[in-house]
Amino acid sequence: MAVRKIITPPNPLLRQPSLKVAEVDDTIRALIADMFDTMYDAPGIGLAAVQIGEPLAVIVMDIHSGDAEKEPRPLALINPEVVWSSDNRVTYQEGCLSVPEIYDEVERPAEVRVRFLDEQGNEQERLFGGLEAICVQHEIDHTKGILFVDHLSRLKREKYLKKVIKRAKQASAA
Repeated sequence: MAVRKIITPPNPLLRQPSLKVAEVDDTIRALIADMFDTMYDAPGIGLAAVQIGEPLAVIVMDIHSGDAEKEPRPLALINPEVVWSSDNRVTYQEGCLSVPEIYDEVERPAEVRVRFLDEQGNEQERLFGGLEAICVQHEIDHTKGILFVDHLSRLKREKYLKKVIKRAKQASAA
């Protein structure tokens, strides 16, 4: 399909909650294909539709992206919502395609159960653990207008966002 441009702060779309998908049709499936192309090209392990300028509650992920020794495990989730999260928490160093070259420790539930529609429009529910749990929570946050840096202290968040905005201005001036 197509590799799309990934938006970065201060683009206001990143802060808006995404709209629920009313019907899973060929337009949504084409969007998902573009999202996978964009995610693999970046490269990354997850991407939300809003990150390519489409404020719809659609995410894609593949925690094996970029690992030639493992079989790809692409997964698309439409209208995903966490319906349960464990009390056990884990800390993981996260990064984000919309906040490039910034990485920091984020604490999240170790396991989550997520309800979503698949690419055929069928309702699914799945338990995620490990890196998949981190990734799915990170991407669901995007559908709510939340960036991973929002889980950090105000001081760190402001520092990182200033850096990203400065880089974006420099790139557009070049």
